[in-house]
Amino acid sequence: MFGDFFSRALIAGVGLAAVTGPLGCFVVWRRMAYFGDTMAHSALLGVALSILLSVNMTLGVFAVAAMVAGALLLLQRQNTLSTDALLGILSHSSLAVGLVIVGFLTQVRIDLMGFLFGDILAVSVEDIAVIYGGGVAILAILWLNWRPLLAATVSPELAEAEGLKPEVSRIILMLLMASVIAIAMKLVGVLLITSLLIIPAATARRLSATPEMMAGVAAVLGAVSVVGGLFGSRTWDTASGPSIVVMALAIFLVSLAVPTARLFGRRA
Repeated sequence: MFGDFFSRALIAGVGLAAVTGPLGCFVVWRRMAYFGDTMAHSALLGVALSILLSVNMTLGVFAVAAMVAGALLLLQRQNTLSTDALLGILSHSSLAVGLVIVGFLTQVRIDLMGFLFGDILAVSVEDIAVIYGGGVAILAILWLNWRPLLAATVSPELAEAEGLKPEVSRIILMLLMASVIAIAMKLVGVLLITSLLIIPAATARRLSATPEMMAGVAAVLGAVSVVGGLFGSRTWDTASGPSIVVMALAIFLVSLAVPTARLFGRRA
């Protein structure tokens, strides 16, 4: 029989995968992997500020991630640096500032490795409630905005011509990513969140013929990665978060032997 902590980890991980799968599809389609890393790195700054200001950590991480996304949008409009350069600056700066603030918090004992790599086995019933409550809200917003998000992904110019406001869709997507990072941080850590967003979605892209199918397959593959990674971690006594990502990688490698489907009218 499984312990309560292992059952809670399975429930929480599957719930998180149901959200990261569909959202990760847009990360893959829009080639936003580096942006995902930037948002994830900003999570540590959110943790540090939450402790310093004594505010709820999930809300603190979301607020900082959202501010970093807003800063990127403002800097992009200045047209002084390329997007990848701006992402590099924001990513490493937010991570470094977060580490410096943590260094000053000598009166508080902080499990830095836990924040970096997560500890899904320590998830509580309250954490599960946050994951499923936040996950339902994120998926609902994603579903309501699916058409404008998809149209802006395929062709921003065409979406704008149809009155779908691609810039608004982009802001919504960034806020959804900030939300996922805030609720996922405790499970897989700031350094592994992007992997859970990208790898199942990248695998699903090879196996799907439509965007909707890809979103569903990505969610299922993410759940399989969580379950397989946790059982592997339990069997071989390895770290749970990295084990989940390794399982996702193994599924991706196996998928390379499968002929790709067609997505958006071209090879996926």
